[in-house]
Amino acid sequence: MRKSFPADDLARDERFNRVSQAERVQDPRLGGSGTSSRAKLTPALRSAPDRARSLMHGIFTGEIQALEGAGRTCFDFEIGAGEGEVPFELKLDMARQCWDEARHCEISVMLADHMGTELGEFTENTLLYEAACNTDPVLRLTGVNRALEGLAIDVFTTMKDFGTIAGDPVLEFCEDWMLADEVTHVKMGSDWLRNLTAGDRDRLDRALEFQRVVDKLFSFNGLRGEDDESPIQLTRRFREMAGFTDEEIDDIAELSREAAAS
Repeated sequence: MRKSFPADDLARDERFNRVSQAERVQDPRLGGSGTSSRAKLTPALRSAPDRARSLMHGIFTGEIQALEGAGRTCFDFEIGAGEGEVPFELKLDMARQCWDEARHCEISVMLADHMGTELGEFTENTLLYEAACNTDPVLRLTGVNRALEGLAIDVFTTMKDFGTIAGDPVLEFCEDWMLADEVTHVKMGSDWLRNLTAGDRDRLDRALEFQRVVDKLFSFNGLRGEDDESPIQLTRRFREMAGFTDEEIDDIAELSREAAAS
């Protein structure tokens, strides 16, 4: 098998419709432009059904890429204590995450069908998987397990709340179930970040800066935030459970505010 597998070569069948990140932002079906996309997702919105289905489709494609990324981390790095090596226990954690992500893919397919969405109705971009291609395992963990799995905490909380308000117990239960896994995935990233950078402040700073870059890319132009009307809610309680400090959460919130003002 090849190591550090490039995003362009990911296997997809004819149902998938892959686009670049720039194209995705401009796709009106994904809420990439227009003021209506900045309204909080509630059943009262005329655009709520399409937005909810779009978000569910995005969750599904994200789960596929999270599975692919965790699997690559299991395979790409040798066992050891060098900068390009990882402890065997980290590989075990990534294998457990692969199992979780595979289950999330199955749940998301069923939820998409439950919500009236077909695979390929909305687009896929590979930015999540690209963050999982970093050759430094510490940067890969911070980019994926802390930044992107952290985003998953926020997205699943938003969808769970939507299911609660809409009176959809299936959506509410499934999102809550997957949310618990995401908190575990982020906590694994937080723990391994500290473990692998113990005594190496420069490496820790590089990893946190890479995480900040990924968080900024996925700020959705400020749509994720702590305001009551933010379409995607930044969830402090679960992030604290997953090993984030108050200062780190404050920084993510500030990145979102900066993105919204730009």
